[in-house]
Amino acid sequence: MAAATELSRLPVDIIVTSGSEATEAAKQATTTIPIVMAGIGDPVRAGFVASLAHPGGNITGNTILGPELAAKRLQLLKLAVPTASRVAFLWNPDNPSHAAYLDEWKATAPALGMEVLFVAVRNSDEFDGAFAAMMQGRPDAFTMTADPLHQLHIGWIIGFLARNRLPGMYQVREDVVAGGLMSYGASLPDLVRRAAGYVHKILQGTRPADLPVEQPTKFDLAVNLKTAKALGLTIPEPFLLLADEVIE
Repeated sequence: MAAATELSRLPVDIIVTSGSEATEAAKQATTTIPIVMAGIGDPVRAGFVASLAHPGGNITGNTILGPELAAKRLQLLKLAVPTASRVAFLWNPDNPSHAAYLDEWKATAPALGMEVLFVAVRNSDEFDGAFAAMMQGRPDAFTMTADPLHQLHIGWIIGFLARNRLPGMYQVREDVVAGGLMSYGASLPDLVRRAAGYVHKILQGTRPADLPVEQPTKFDLAVNLKTAKALGLTIPEPFLLLADEVIE
């Protein structure tokens, strides 16, 4: 919040944000400086814009469409790990986009014959206790969002899953490159490039309120076969045929 306030006082021409927490800080800091957000989970429910088609204020950008992809992620997880029936889902109660994730998972999991264990972590000190409690629930798979706080600790998370031989489904391919098992979601590099296009338009005089919030058009499915081998998993051929990237 302090950084966003400092930027608004300079002032700058545009503020670019990544993630809901940064966008919320920028929103609180200014109602006049244009804000371009990149990869937000649910900008409407988080209160950043009035609607995707008509943002209505000084904020626009694009959404990662995280919540709406819950069903697809669970389907892919089930395809890769057919025995998975109880999935742990890591979320951050302080992230304004995550209420939508919870609703989506609660609606999706039972339809696929799966149970979800919700694991709440809102600060760094909560990881150890939350993950210990998670394991008491005996999950057989794990999934998470691209929450900035959680991404800062992705190495710890991947290491914990490896030690406990728990397969993980992530939202961004970067986590698979770092050693996670698999990911499915919007391409972050593509979203950043498209956000840069909005920055250009605003600098040319277009108002943020006149730029609809964009939805992703490029999605990536990645799998790390080194991690699969370490977990004792054999990824089925149908899953591998769907993958955009296979790390061997």
